Amino acid sequence: MKNITILSLMQVFLIMSSTNSFSGNAISPIYLTSYIISNSTEYVGEVKSRTGKLISAEISGESSSEFVIDKANKITVRKGKLKSNVSVFDIIITAKTSDGMVSETFQIVKDDFIQNKVIAHRGAWKNTGATENSIASLRHAIDLGCQGSEFDVHMSADSLLLINHDAAITGKSIAKSQSLELLSIKLSNGETMPTLENYLGAGMAQTKTKLILEIKESELGKESSIALTRKIIALVEGLHAQAWIDYISFDYDVCKEVMRLCPYAKVAYLKGDKAPDDLSADHFYGLDYHFTVIQKHPDWVKDAHDRNLTVNVWTVNDKSVLEDMLKQQVDFITTNEPEMLLDLVKK
Repeated sequence: MKNITILSLMQVFLIMSSTNSFSGNAISPIYLTSYIISNSTEYVGEVKSRTGKLISAEISGESSSEFVIDKANKITVRKGKLKSNVSVFDIIITAKTSDGMVSETFQIVKDDFIQNKVIAHRGAWKNTGATENSIASLRHAIDLGCQGSEFDVHMSADSLLLINHDAAITGKSIAKSQSLELLSIKLSNGETMPTLENYLGAGMAQTKTKLILEIKESELGKESSIALTRKIIALVEGLHAQAWIDYISFDYDVCKEVMRLCPYAKVAYLKGDKAPDDLSADHFYGLDYHFTVIQKHPDWVKDAHDRNLTVNVWTVNDKSVLEDMLKQQVDFITTNEPEMLLDLVKK
């Protein structure tokens, strides 16, 4: 103990606060089919069980008076009761299943999220002076008014979820390094590399910009990628962050695992080697391909829309390509130039 520096003690505290504030190992036995209150309907979603048969469910908690749950376990807004000055509603669902009783807290969020197609790639960093994938870059994306801010998640050797694009940082493999060592590294703007828990906490402080969570393929192989996926889902649900998150990945099996665990989740595939009919057959939310894939297959935009799939393109930084993608009526554009794209969509 005598040899532990003050800096090391602070790092230990950061790790303990990130790993112990939520025991992110277990995924709840129950979930909702939606966590967002649409502006066009009073229907919210249905309570579902991941294990066992759902027999009945009751609603309680801070905001329970504003919602009704029927015998089919469907949740609706109680007419005239939804507070206009509140964006996030906390409820508790107590469910009786064939496996026993379970109680879970959920957050339901008003659908006031921005819809302008602009997804800031690793946050808004290029023109702001922030470091990519930092909490500062996320906050800049939110302040700009982007529809979404994309970020990348890895897992350390001792299972801490961290935000970074590459599999390594300053030459250290994230998957093969201990979190204490990784959290001692400073980003170029002076921040510590964010944990997923801290990053989500910053994103959940608002209800305008979605958080586009990329699950990175693990350098340790498929088994590790699936373990990372399950750890992410447990943390997202433990923090009640479901309404804020859309998922993307280059790993098709990772995408399917998210959808298996979370049928409510919006999941898009990144690699570009699957046609819209393949994604539709596997019940994806959308495709999220490099813009050159769409340039090669321009018919895929209409085909995807005809199959109720969304279309995102990445990473578009050239003005002429941005304009072309807008003309093709893609749903989202991921860019390092969110300011430029915001100006274009306003025209």
